[in-house]
Amino acid sequence: MSTPADSAQQLARDPYVLDPAKVQEPPRTLAGAFKYLGPGMVTSAAVVGSGELLTATALGAKAGFILLWLVFVSTFVKVGVQIELARWSISTGKVAMTGYDAVPPRIGKRGWISWIGLLMFIQIVIGQGGVLAAAALAVSLVFPVGGAPLSATSLGFWVAAMVILAVAIHATNRYSIVEKVSTVLVLLVTGAAVAMLVGVQFTPFAFTAGDLGDGMSLRIAAGTVGVAVGMFGMTGVGAGEITAYTYWCVEKGYAAWTGPNDGSQEWAERARGWVKVMQVDAWTSWVIYTVSTAAFYMLGAAVLHPQGLEPKGNEVLRTISRIFTDTAGGWAGVVFLLGAAVALFKTILANAPGFSRQVSNTLAVFGVFEWTDLTRRTRWMRSLVVVLPVIWGLFAVVFQSPLTMVLLAGLGNAVFLMAVVVATLYLDARETDPRIRGRHAWHVYLWISAVAVFAVGVLGIWDQIQKMM
Repeated sequence: MSTPADSAQQLARDPYVLDPAKVQEPPRTLAGAFKYLGPGMVTSAAVVGSGELLTATALGAKAGFILLWLVFVSTFVKVGVQIELARWSISTGKVAMTGYDAVPPRIGKRGWISWIGLLMFIQIVIGQGGVLAAAALAVSLVFPVGGAPLSATSLGFWVAAMVILAVAIHATNRYSIVEKVSTVLVLLVTGAAVAMLVGVQFTPFAFTAGDLGDGMSLRIAAGTVGVAVGMFGMTGVGAGEITAYTYWCVEKGYAAWTGPNDGSQEWAERARGWVKVMQVDAWTSWVIYTVSTAAFYMLGAAVLHPQGLEPKGNEVLRTISRIFTDTAGGWAGVVFLLGAAVALFKTILANAPGFSRQVSNTLAVFGVFEWTDLTRRTRWMRSLVVVLPVIWGLFAVVFQSPLTMVLLAGLGNAVFLMAVVVATLYLDARETDPRIRGRHAWHVYLWISAVAVFAVGVLGIWDQIQKMM
């Protein structure tokens, strides 16, 4: 039987409980805000990987520099939704899937977005299975086990090894571990991407200022619509990352440090302070993953496009590695493949705990358990952080076409992103305290973002319908 002391200890360590005892004043300077960053680094770790390395490079190879502008648009337009949903989360102490369920109309006593959330489990499995398959393929191309690099034995071995490693790292399901691992890996991968881009300038594939000018001309090349839509869905923050960001903001402490809304002016000032810290966090992560995305796109455009090389199927990483073998020799291709494995595996490391929280929260919404029950919530999260990588591993072995899997997931992500936008606008209007809402200019940007997301989502659905006819 639990004692009052036990209950107090649970309350103190539960980040999802708004306890006045946890209240903390926010930093007042930019330098002070940087000391409290973290959720954005986890988000960057989830973003910088599959979308950048696979879809951005593939689009660069297919279209050349002409769609470089899409990199910046696809990342920039989504940040508004990410920040606004996190603002609501800090204001209320709630997390995304709980908020989505409050959006009408209701179907079978559940919000309509909750049902879409259930369907998105399929997208989660397909997309992350593709990422894991690509990571295993990269290592297998360098260190084949028991046969050829593309053999089921070798791929299966490396998939299993990565699943075991991911489970071991996240066995404790602690936010602090997720943040530290994500920060180190995302900085390493981003730095490596920039270094590789600089290195290309000393090869016959060097690009010019004219190439960059063409890339920022806001045009779309014929035959690139499908890949472009897939890239929009998978680069920058997608529906999964925007949703997960609310959990990371809460577990970092932004909501608990703000405290329960008692209607006082002190609360409003404290909330605005922590929202500003969150905004610094979100925009810092935007800079990181946008730089990385642009670097991978430009590598594909500069090296693969002039040679007519387009990454496809299981040859995706071998083709992309041509960027380096064609410019610096075979050793550079080996270094790239190992780096690619780290970049892709990093996405798995960031997404496993993120998706475990989203899935757990969704199950709670459907009445499987009470979200406020710390013991059961922790049990579900820890179980899923083990089960999800195993499922992804099975899909990676069975469906050995990483780029196709990632692109399909990107289209699904674009559809769910439309629902997330609706939820964000609804929650901002109905539940976010008016005293901490953004100003007029901010809401203009937010609505422009919403329209852009919807337009690309509709375009993606139409493109898929056309392919099936």
